[in-house]
Amino acid sequence: MHRLNHADAPLRLPPCGHPDRLPELQRWRRTSGWQAAGWVAAIEAGSVAVDVDVLTVLAERLDGPSALRLLRWWWQLPSPDPRWPALIGGVRDPLLAAWLRDRLASPDQSGAPEMSACLLPLLGFQRQPQDGALLARWALAPQPGAVRRAALEGLAVGLSAWPQAALANWLRRLATDHDSSLAAAAVDLLARLPAARAQLVALAGVPLDAAVEQRRQRRLAALSLPQALASSLLLVVHGRAGGVVPPELLELAAELERRRRAPVLLQALTGEPPGRPAAVGEASALPLTLVPLMLLPGGHVRHDIPAIAAHWRLQGPVRRLPFLGAWPAWQRALAAEMAELCERAAQPPAQPPPQPLLLHHPLEGPLARRFLAHLEACTGARCVPASYSDPSGEGLLSSLIPAPLSGAPAPPPLLPLALAANRLTDSLASLVGPPLLQRARFRQLLLAELEALP
Repeated sequence: MHRLNHADAPLRLPPCGHPDRLPELQRWRRTSGWQAAGWVAAIEAGSVAVDVDVLTVLAERLDGPSALRLLRWWWQLPSPDPRWPALIGGVRDPLLAAWLRDRLASPDQSGAPEMSACLLPLLGFQRQPQDGALLARWALAPQPGAVRRAALEGLAVGLSAWPQAALANWLRRLATDHDSSLAAAAVDLLARLPAARAQLVALAGVPLDAAVEQRRQRRLAALSLPQALASSLLLVVHGRAGGVVPPELLELAAELERRRRAPVLLQALTGEPPGRPAAVGEASALPLTLVPLMLLPGGHVRHDIPAIAAHWRLQGPVRRLPFLGAWPAWQRALAAEMAELCERAAQPPAQPPPQPLLLHHPLEGPLARRFLAHLEACTGARCVPASYSDPSGEGLLSSLIPAPLSGAPAPPPLLPLALAANRLTDSLASLVGPPLLQRARFRQLLLAELEALP
């Protein structure tokens, strides 16, 4: 078997249909230390035959600029494959969002409908608040059904990013549409909004398609169940040695259980799983909602959480949410906290302000690098790992923060990327401050988001 050479790999890839092509791509998927830029350049030059298999491998390595280059290349093809944008465009990047926005500037000035249908969900995935109105115009415009449904999918993908009052208005209008599948999907999205019951009740006097009206009544009935029959929550947390759960997480679970009047379970990765609460009446059909309270896409999120979900599904239905660190609202809270820390650490006019630091546990792999780069872009901070050989972070901080000598610059603002107390926040409390859940901004956000879950 030949050695993998990063430089000439695209040129050595066997052609489409060759029996060695897929094994070669699989070897590249398992290989670390290479970037997609060389492959993207070869694709643009026509040196590589592109198919779904190639793009699936590249998708794991693409950053914003590479994804944008591939989408531009795809857009210029004589017969673009409609399956490819979904593989290429799974990266959040301001320039990529701007390119999508330009392609979709107006439903009246669009190109081929099938091209627009490929891009509309990607624009929603970017979750830029100003794009909600554009997606709504596409969903409401007299376009082919597939295009309008793609625009509604874009609204669904970025649901939490759009202005809530405007979003509710768009969805109420779509609920009356002559396309019953589009109208039914709009009713389902209304049922996911924070004021879902009021929105569905407001449609009571509006003429709806018979099937859509039945859908509305079912959603309203589900929302009208007594809160004691609301779905139970399973909060999966890191925990501490021996399965110990930090007090702030216990208090969070207790407060949520009081507000929701439904069971809230805690499962620490270092402990045994709790028992599933007994179902009562109609609540037996409600899924257990699994909430991974993890802040980074490490091994726990990629491996342990799917295994935990599979374990609980043996006992009943499970609805699994994305890990906490991926929530746009959480990332906005991190950015706001960082901004406040920087204001408090303001320097004299002659000195440039120090870049704040987000201290986190080490992560490996392309997904981790992309996520940390995204966090840096969102927060303006530099993500700095604490080594496993220095779990307290003391050695790392001594190299980052100057000794307190006369005239030395002040240390940069520090924020621990730790939800609850751990070894790092215990040993460096005077420098990094309390963990995030002990800060009002993050505790209130988490309570509000989890209380609003169905």
